[in-house]
Amino acid sequence: MISKKKIIELAQERIDELNSGCYLVDVIINRGNNIIVEIDNKNSGVSINDIVSVSRNIEHNLDRESEDFKLDVTSPGLDKPFKVLNQYHKNINKTIKVIYNIDKILEGVLLEVNKENILIETKKIIKENKKKITKYNKEVISYKSIKQTKLIF
Repeated sequence: MISKKKIIELAQERIDELNSGCYLVDVIINRGNNIIVEIDNKNSGVSINDIVSVSRNIEHNLDRESEDFKLDVTSPGLDKPFKVLNQYHKNINKTIKVIYNIDKILEGVLLEVNKENILIETKKIIKENKKKITKYNKEVISYKSIKQTKLIF
C-alpha cells in the first residue's frame, strides 16, 4: 500500500514550490490505492494549474509498475466541513455554521481565529414594543467543543 506520509511529502513539496497561497487540507488513501488529495488556497479558490502541478508531482514520483493507484487532486467542496485551521483563517468575515459536540448549532460571522478558539458574531431579531430590533452577540468557541464547521453561502 502506498504510504500516506509519502503522498503528504510529495504534495507539500510542490505546494511549497508553487508559493501561491495553497495549503494541504487532507490526504485519504482508500482500498485499492485510491488517493484523494485536497488542497485549498488562502487567498482565493485553487487554480487548475495548482491542482495539475500537485497531481503531476505526486504521479511522477510514484511507480505504477510496483503499485497501481488512482489519484484525484481536488479543492474541498464549499459544502464540506472545515478540516484545518487555514480554512478558518480563509473564511474570516464570512458566515459559518458551527455544530457543537453536544449538537448545539450556532450560525454567525467568523470574526477572529487563533490556535485555541474562534470568535463569531451572531444576530437575533426580536420584537420590542412593536418594533423589530437586531441584537448582536459575540461568542468564543473552543475547537475542542466543535464537532463540525461549514461555510454558509
